[in-house]
Amino acid sequence: MNDFSLDRSNIPGVVLAGGRSSRMGRDKASVPLSGRTLLERVVEQLEPQVSILAVNADATPENCRHLFIPDIVPGKAGPMAGIHAAMAYGATLGGVTHVVTVSVDSPFFPRDLVDWLAAGIDAPEKIAIAASEGRSHPVFGLWPVKLADDLEAWIATDEKRRVRDFLLRHDVTEVAFPLRPTRASLLDPFFNVNTPDDLAEAERWLKVLV
Repeated sequence: MNDFSLDRSNIPGVVLAGGRSSRMGRDKASVPLSGRTLLERVVEQLEPQVSILAVNADATPENCRHLFIPDIVPGKAGPMAGIHAAMAYGATLGGVTHVVTVSVDSPFFPRDLVDWLAAGIDAPEKIAIAASEGRSHPVFGLWPVKLADDLEAWIATDEKRRVRDFLLRHDVTEVAFPLRPTRASLLDPFFNVNTPDDLAEAERWLKVLV
């Protein structure tokens, strides 16, 4: 019988803001969306859901008032390097078994994201990742800090470094989130801002949010 119980009051959160942003043409964390940066909006969404919050990026984002944690793995190894940094950070905090990660370019993710993901954790080394409309969003995940060493070794030896390949090595549950109602139509809560056109679309969504 599995008697593991996730301590919902002790889940740190990390905003992943270290992407290359090549299609946006500038650092996504500092991109303004209706007068506030993407980082500010994502922090506002995540902070009430976690015990403590940190930001993973190449350098400390402008006006960032939270702890900055850079990648530990060198060479800009992609999103899994940011997730590894989050795991390693969580492992330094007392009593933490899991850390949640979110992406800085998705300003509409659910305000109950962590509760939903936590409900899918029934073992100390289980991973829970978000999904919507039949697509998984693994950067929105609840990660066991015990897997930090395994992830670091995998990044060092796997040439393709595809998130899905790492997940196949472990016990993973996919948590499906509903679309978000707006005054116009339904919004995928994991809509992400990759290009200037996406940013313009995000501005339109802001105007019709319920």
